[in-house]
Parts: sequence; structure tokens; C-alpha cells
Amino acid sequence: MRPLSALGMAALGSGVIAITYGLARFVFGLFLPAMRDELSISSSMAGVIGALPFLSFVFAILAAPWVTQHLGVRRAGIAAAALAGIGLIMIALAPSALLLAVGVLICGISTGLSSPAMAEAVSRVVPSRLRGRVNATINAGTSVGIALAMPAVLIWAEAWRSAYVGFAVLAALGALAAFLFLPRDDRPAQSSLPSLASLPVSREQWHAITRLSGLAAGMGCVSAAYWVFAPDAAIAAGGLGSSQTAWMWLAVGLGGLTGGSAGDLITRFGSVFSHAAGLVALSAGLVLLALAPGHFPLALASAALFGAGYMTLTGFYLVRGIEIMEEAPAFGPVLPLLATSVGQVAGSPLAGWLVGAEGHGTTFLLFAALGLAVAGLGSWLLKERVAADSRAPG
Repeated sequence: MRPLSALGMAALGSGVIAITYGLARFVFGLFLPAMRDELSISSSMAGVIGALPFLSFVFAILAAPWVTQHLGVRRAGIAAAALAGIGLIMIALAPSALLLAVGVLICGISTGLSSPAMAEAVSRVVPSRLRGRVNATINAGTSVGIALAMPAVLIWAEAWRSAYVGFAVLAALGALAAFLFLPRDDRPAQSSLPSLASLPVSREQWHAITRLSGLAAGMGCVSAAYWVFAPDAAIAAGGLGSSQTAWMWLAVGLGGLTGGSAGDLITRFGSVFSHAAGLVALSAGLVLLALAPGHFPLALASAALFGAGYMTLTGFYLVRGIEIMEEAPAFGPVLPLLATSVGQVAGSPLAGWLVGAEGHGTTFLLFAALGLAVAGLGSWLLKERVAADSRAPG
């Protein structure tokens, strides 16, 4: 079979990410109101369950480089899509909050495996000059998955189980596509992966990836409130219907497609501006929904801003991580995406507690303020990095 072109790799990678991130991980919040009603889930419990895919992602992405090297790119990609399918069908059939939580947990594992596998595949088949653009495009596949949830809600309304069965079918098709088109790894599997300390990476590179990961953790915490509780806020606090929240998630997906330009944005405007712009958009989305949860046009604007900010930022962390760890591309996205999920693990139950104690509006405003604080910190840290580069010899 002919090797994938850069365009083919972007299309296939976007599809896998759409399934593992968009459908298996981030669509949960859209169906949460119906799940809460049927399974009697409290706000605090919803926050804990919402944190589970982020938690399992943390462990999965730590193992993902070893899994990718040991199994090969193709088998790792198949495993990611297949686990998404298993988690999605478990959610569809869950008779209780406990089994729902297990399905959500498995979905997070699939997400953690997919990004490093796709990053390694890109490094195998895409010319170096195009890798930033292709990786950012693949990352924006999350938006495609989120947008797919919109017709699912309109068709099935409160029948969230039917929607998740449909998502599981798409995951099975994703596993088949990974089997057919991802590059085969003909090298014998190695019994172990080099430790992080033995990677061909300098101390300055470690410092750079650590700074980037700290910012990613802050952004992840900020984003958790919206991912888990935005539809709940629109329905419970704003009085909107479930079909209207479906349009919100379509707006998140369409806005998030701008994240595909993250690589070009960094090249054109630099790291400082790109990072700050993403967090300002993210925070603006939270503020809009906090102030007018029942105003449908503003809710759509809120969703589009949030989607644009979030996907631009995750694309930013992905592209910069791979650029920093260029000698080990499968490790490039690991620490920033790991840090994003650590922030989301902390942010989701915190948001659930605040929603129960103070309401959706206050919760979103507090998280928006945190987002602006992270933007300010990022402008200082990334400016420091630019200054260090300008002083470097050669």
C-alpha cells in the first residue's frame, strides 16, 4: 500500500482524534443533563465523573510512548480507537453511575494513547517543513468530533444511550481505518523504552517543556468548568433546551477548527501573542455564558469563543512540545497534554463543588479570572524564553 501523503495523514489523524478526543472525551458534558436525570447524579458526583477521563488520560499518555514503540504506530492507533469504542458502548449500556464512570474512564485511556501515536506517525510520513501544520490540523480533529455530537442530540434528544451506540460504531470504523492506512512498523519491538533521563534532550529543552507544561496545566483547569458544566448551565441556569445546547456544541466544534492554524499562528505572531490570545478567547467564552446563560445568540458566541481558544491552545502546546522535543517526537506532546489533563482533573471536581455552592455564574466568572491570570503568567514566561533565545550564541 502506498505511504500516506501529508494530506492523507492529516485526514486520518484528524479522524482518530475526532473519535478519541471529541466523542470519547469531550462530548460527555453535552449529554450530562440527561444522564443526571436518568441516573440521579448530583453536581458533585458529576464533577468527579467528569474528571475521570482526564485522570485516566494522565496514566495513559505516560505509557503511550512505550506502547507506541512496543506495538508500533499502526497497532497503537488501532488500540486507541478500539478502547474508545469499548468505553463508548459501556456508557451507552450503563445501568448505574458506577458503570457510567468505568466507561468514561476507559474513554480517557483511548485519548491518552492517540496523540503520541499520531505524532509518531506524522514524524514517519510527513516532511519536516509540514509537520507543525499537520500536527495542528490533526489536533483540531477534536472539533470535528464535538461538532458530530450536534446532529446526534437533535436526532436522539434525550436518548443519550442511542447517541453513544452511534459513537461506538464510529470508533469501530476508526479502528478499521487505522488498521488499513497507518504506517506499518516493520522494526522488531524493543523490550523497553529509554527512560526520560536518557533521551537525547538538553537541560534547556527540559526547562522549556516544563514551562510549557505548567501553562498547559493552568489552561486545563480553566477549561474543565466549561467542558463539564456549560450545557448544564445553559439548561439549569439559563432555561435553554437540550436541542439548543446541541447548537452550542456545534459552535464549539466550528470555533475550534481555528485551532488547525496554531502552527501558522506561532510562526506568524510568535508564542507570546498566540498563547495570550487563546486564553483571552477561552476566558471570554466563560464570561459570556456566566452573564447570559439564557440568551441563545450569546451562548453560541460563548461556545465559539471557547472552542477557538481551547483548540488553539492545545494545538499550541502540541506543536511547541514536538518542536522542543524534536529528537523524540512521540514524547513531544506527552508532558504538555499530560499537564493539561492534570489541570482538568483538578478543575472538574472544583467546578462541581462551586456550582453546587455558588451557582454556575459565579463558578464561570472565577474560572475566567484564573484564565486571564494564566495568560499573564504565560506572557511573562514565554517572553523570558524569547529573550533567552535572543541571547544564545549563534
